[in-house]
Amino acid sequence: MKTAAISHGRRLAAAALVAGLLSGCGFHMRGSGPQEPLPFKTLYLAFAPESPLGVELRRNLRAVNQVQLVDDRKAAEAILEPLTDSRDKQVLSLNSQGRVREFNLFYRFSFRVVDNAGHVLLPTSQVTVRRILPYNENQALAKEIEEAQLYREMQSDVVQQVLRRISSIKPQPPAQG
Repeated sequence: MKTAAISHGRRLAAAALVAGLLSGCGFHMRGSGPQEPLPFKTLYLAFAPESPLGVELRRNLRAVNQVQLVDDRKAAEAILEPLTDSRDKQVLSLNSQGRVREFNLFYRFSFRVVDNAGHVLLPTSQVTVRRILPYNENQALAKEIEEAQLYREMQSDVVQQVLRRISSIKPQPPAQG
């Protein structure tokens, strides 16, 4: 009984030590904790209303609450313009019978950020996320569901990368007139 209590105490102490070390080094899970502040106060997202990527980006920006999303391009300090948003699936490998064994899944998104006068704040930038999907034709339905889940996760990765890139924009000093 005593050894179980001592063992439990040691495990708690070890867990506390690991947690302390991880927090001390600045570690935090992706997507958690404060993000870099955006260099502008208002932002217009030029996505179609039904765009899943646009919806997730809006949700993330509202959660951070560092920038106001506006519905009018002219009222925004910055405008995020999506250029391409595509998904692609390619055969990665075949088995000895010539059947697909693995797919490469790609999610590509390119965009740029301009101010309301049309000056480029962030030139065309492309985010590409890739995942490997093992495939078994005997589990086709399960693999379709897994593929959809992977694309949702890839979209979340794209959103986080876009947020990091727009937070790195250096504001331009006002022109002297």
